[in-house]
Amino acid sequence: MRVQGLFAKMGRMSPTAMREQTLFDRIDLHLIRVLHTVLTERSVSRAALRLGMHQPAVSAALRRLRSLAGDPLLVRSGAGMAPTDAALRMVEPAASILRAAEGLFSDARGFDPRTDMRTFRIAASDYLDPLFLPRLVAHIKTEAPLCPVEVLPLSGDAHYQAHLAQGEVDVVIGNWHQPPGELHMGRLFGDEVVCLVGREHPAVRRGWTVADWLAAEHIAPTPTHPGARGVIDDQLAALGLQRRITARCAHFSLIPDMVASSLLVLTTGRQFCERFTDRLPLAVLPCPVPLARLLYYQLWHARTHHSAAAIWLRESVRTVASSLRKE
Repeated sequence: MRVQGLFAKMGRMSPTAMREQTLFDRIDLHLIRVLHTVLTERSVSRAALRLGMHQPAVSAALRRLRSLAGDPLLVRSGAGMAPTDAALRMVEPAASILRAAEGLFSDARGFDPRTDMRTFRIAASDYLDPLFLPRLVAHIKTEAPLCPVEVLPLSGDAHYQAHLAQGEVDVVIGNWHQPPGELHMGRLFGDEVVCLVGREHPAVRRGWTVADWLAAEHIAPTPTHPGARGVIDDQLAALGLQRRITARCAHFSLIPDMVASSLLVLTTGRQFCERFTDRLPLAVLPCPVPLARLLYYQLWHARTHHSAAAIWLRESVRTVASSLRKE
């Protein structure tokens, strides 16, 4: 009777509904993963490398996807490929499906780092200790060898709060004067504000006053958006002071090399600065302005607060940060 009822119900379905059901039955999770990878890589060959597949197999999957979509999805554009308008609309839904599938059973069965294959996505600033991210990735790959790791930049256009809420990022690591209150937060460490200068900088011999320091040539990170100020300049503004920034760089880890061969001054955390003094002709000097310590945190969303895998990741972040402070 149940089978007869099912056939009777199918008999009442419209031709359009039956076509949609047939279309849905032809889509599997692997095809969605190929779709997302091809569209984000914008290259069949690069997608094949990322997926660990042979290129002909990816090309065959792309042909199936084109047939299902009724759209070419990728078209030639100069020397490369570009997604069509229809394909661009598929990127985020495909990513959402993959994230949902990835987490569907993970928390139900717990998290075993030795066998789990979920992807960890970490957004982080490079203002931290330069050893931090390399050691964090090494720790994760040692303890959870089958888990892919994606380290994403933390910039002004990253909208990290939305990425956390949507599951595109598991944890965000950085320093904020006032972290967003709606997110969960774990403090990693605080660091004294110091100045990094080349060994031939006059302040190494003479020292400096507040006026000398403000008048020096400073280098600072590129603002996250027009008019934005960093933690250092926010504190200076609160004191009614302004330093003379004559150089900016979006790549914080490259700044010590620039400082070593110039009269530029970098003002940031001691832990970051001291990693470079053995390799480069640099000196660490006290900052003549009494600035509050830099505080570094990890932030996460309520949606992953009780996730076994996310808890393991946050504990890994805390463990690596603590180990660096002991060196």
